[in-house]
Amino acid sequence: MATPHQPSLSSVFLLLILLLSSLSATLCDTGGSVAINYGRIANDLPSPPQVVQLLKTQGLTKVKLYDTDSTVLSALSGSGISAIVALPNENLSEAAASQSYTDTWVQSNILPYYPKTLIDAIAVGNEVFVDPKNTTVYLVPAMKNLYSSLVKYDVSSIKIASPIALSALQTSYPSSSGSFKSELVEPVIKPMLSFLKQTGSYLMVNAYPFFAYIANTDTISLDYALFRDNKGVTDPNNGLVYKSLLEAQLDAVYAAMNVLGFNDVKLVVSETGWPSKGDENEAGANAQNAASYNGNLVRRVLTGGGTPLRPNEPLSVYLFALFNENMKNGPTSERNYGLFYPSEQKVYDVPLTLAALAGAPNSSPSMNNGSKSRVVAHPPSSNGVGDVSPSNAGQTWCVATGDVGDEKLQKALDYACGEGKADCRPIQKDATCYHPNTLEAHASYAFNSYYQKNARKSGSCYFGGAAYVVSQPPRYGSCEFPTVY
Repeated sequence: MATPHQPSLSSVFLLLILLLSSLSATLCDTGGSVAINYGRIANDLPSPPQVVQLLKTQGLTKVKLYDTDSTVLSALSGSGISAIVALPNENLSEAAASQSYTDTWVQSNILPYYPKTLIDAIAVGNEVFVDPKNTTVYLVPAMKNLYSSLVKYDVSSIKIASPIALSALQTSYPSSSGSFKSELVEPVIKPMLSFLKQTGSYLMVNAYPFFAYIANTDTISLDYALFRDNKGVTDPNNGLVYKSLLEAQLDAVYAAMNVLGFNDVKLVVSETGWPSKGDENEAGANAQNAASYNGNLVRRVLTGGGTPLRPNEPLSVYLFALFNENMKNGPTSERNYGLFYPSEQKVYDVPLTLAALAGAPNSSPSMNNGSKSRVVAHPPSSNGVGDVSPSNAGQTWCVATGDVGDEKLQKALDYACGEGKADCRPIQKDATCYHPNTLEAHASYAFNSYYQKNARKSGSCYFGGAAYVVSQPPRYGSCEFPTVY
């Protein structure tokens, strides 16, 4: 039976431990950086100025774009938010053919905005190697011409790079055996890496453990894919132990670069994420797993070092994506990677900064792979918004995920009712919300009390991955969850 009680000694110190670890990460500069991809393949997104304000409220200082839209770049002007902009795949052939084309492109798309709009880099194409239009041959010449144009106009501090997909690898397991596809090495990989090294740039990699997981659910643990506690995977060639699939993927890329003699080129994760919804054949595509992946990834990036193969190189990650994009083609998951709905309401709540992490009471990212949450809410409609009545429109609640294991859920409940000062009187025996007398129901009530008392601020509905935000009123028996205190 689940009843609230005084916090254990370990839970009392959870917040203190997190604060100390965050301070240590800040002072030692061992943490990496978290940024976001701002895609716009949708017809219902907020205006660019609204988006810039949203980025600021979330503490995000870096964004990656897929074009050089003037309204977006103008909105970013003077914001302090830096951007990676893009030269799309369809422009590669022209950019490769003539520097006069890239001169004009820079004059039209960079110089009118820079430096008031902080432009960190230009992504030349996106996943060019899998482009059905076969633009691979144009990639490196386009990168070189564009760089020459930047030099010509004295803005060569802007880096030139190009995001590649993990499908560019011929071998990725074990990580130490990573290698690029042989047909790509001489024509494009080696020349590109040489260019990146010469210009002081970095390799962009789009890495999605979700794709590897749904293709290999029989051999890849969900815990391993979501940065949860797991026994790890040991590389038989060097003995390195991997606790997450993403780190194993990145080290396979590092190993592939090492084979070609480019062990000094840095790497940026230009895309990674987990969908909050998917088709029947897309195992694990749900809000709980998306919150777990992104939340645990952010904690790993901001408070940890590098990968097992390059432990001293902090991770730089661009989450995919800022919004759900309703006009994207493909499976359901493609339209449901966003951290936010177009209404700017969170799909789920995860801390995105060290400050937000410090406000999350449970520092442990570990979660056990159990049954899915038993919270009963109004089912979401096709656009991701549930049956929200006018009286509760725009409101949010915090509930337990139900799949973290009783021990971790109990510790989080202990914290909320103890040090967290949640109002847990309604879940005491014979009180209004004692029934249903389950750990998940009691934890949900306590988490929501803590969340509402803390003004629903970012990170206040996290509890180490044991909780997530919902936009429909939770239902546990006849208990009503308040939205204000």
